[in-house]
Amino acid sequence: MQNLQIDGQRLWDTLMETARIGATEKGGICRLTLTDLDRQVRDWFETQCAALGLAVIVDEVGNMFARRPGRNSALPPIAMGSHLDTQPTGGKFDGTLGVLGALEAMRTLCAAGYETNAPIEIVNWTNEEGARFAPPMLASGVFAGVFTRDYAYARADRDGKTFGEELNRIGYNGSEQAGAHKLAAMFELHIEQGPILEAEGRTIGVVQGVQGMRWYEVTVTGQAAHTGATPMRLRRDALIGAARMIERIDAIARAHAPDAVGAVGRIENRPNSPNVVPGEVFFTVDFRHPDDSVLDVMEQEFRAGLDEILRPLDLSYSEIRIWNSPPVKFAAELIDCVRIGAHKAGLSSRDMISGAGHDAAYVARVAPTTMIFVPCAGGISHNETESTSFDECAAGAQVLLNAVLEYDKRLG
Repeated sequence: MQNLQIDGQRLWDTLMETARIGATEKGGICRLTLTDLDRQVRDWFETQCAALGLAVIVDEVGNMFARRPGRNSALPPIAMGSHLDTQPTGGKFDGTLGVLGALEAMRTLCAAGYETNAPIEIVNWTNEEGARFAPPMLASGVFAGVFTRDYAYARADRDGKTFGEELNRIGYNGSEQAGAHKLAAMFELHIEQGPILEAEGRTIGVVQGVQGMRWYEVTVTGQAAHTGATPMRLRRDALIGAARMIERIDAIARAHAPDAVGAVGRIENRPNSPNVVPGEVFFTVDFRHPDDSVLDVMEQEFRAGLDEILRPLDLSYSEIRIWNSPPVKFAAELIDCVRIGAHKAGLSSRDMISGAGHDAAYVARVAPTTMIFVPCAGGISHNETESTSFDECAAGAQVLLNAVLEYDKRLG
């Protein structure tokens, strides 16, 4: 049985407290990266860490590391964490549970006066969601050497504001070089964002890895014209072309099911006037599959579809792949620590692959990494109705603490 017990009520109260920062009328959170609300929750997090006597370091892309020393300062820290940014209509638990579950685990260690072998850290990664600055997992990607710092700084939101400018504006451009912060390991607690655990009545997902993901941006160009004065046969309607491509993208994903998924998540119709034939449409594409070779085929079919559908409509287009995250396998030893952590807590578990992308996918390139999942109601996430229970949050934080201590024991 476990010796250290997290305080489930304290964790829940903390989750509900931070949910007020950016709260929406429908019960979710809108806390986009590097906004004033992001600064507010970062300030709150730093204050909580300081109250525990933790040293907080911020790197040059805004990643926050809060460290508690271990008895062997020569060992790199064991990290646990996730992200505090959300989708525009996000829920209370996506990302936040991973940071606040780590904070609860740290509070438990501090309250018990428990001395670990290695230093222990809580991490808040910047811009995991990619909702404001694409691509997602941007700052963990810089940390892992996937992107350069300057690439991150130059990412612009739809209003033309850059990541670098906004990072400076909110005061979280730290002095430490991204990636200079070496980690012994990283554990990320997260809601599943899918229906499997709930459907099977399991409490803990022991995550083996993350499927591959590719994002694209497409602009379809036709000719804006008066809807009343332009005959149907003479129209170059960009929205018609985009609509047919959206159907094709859905068909491509279905053709490679059950493991493939695909969606168009963002559409911008221009000029977006009731009596103007659309002259330009921008949209994004998201394809995912556990096998890179299948993603290659899906990409080929998508690009072939652009020519096949748009050229006969006298429409031109531009397309670019803006993100490619290959499939990831997590560290076997850390996965074993999670299994042991769930067993010690007396919780049911099952092995699984993450369908969603997470910072752990990039961190796995530079440090042993794994994830812990807990159920979410109906598998619904990226939605204001996203929900998980008091008991499930507590269970996840307990397994996180157990797994970290198991790995720390092996480093001793």
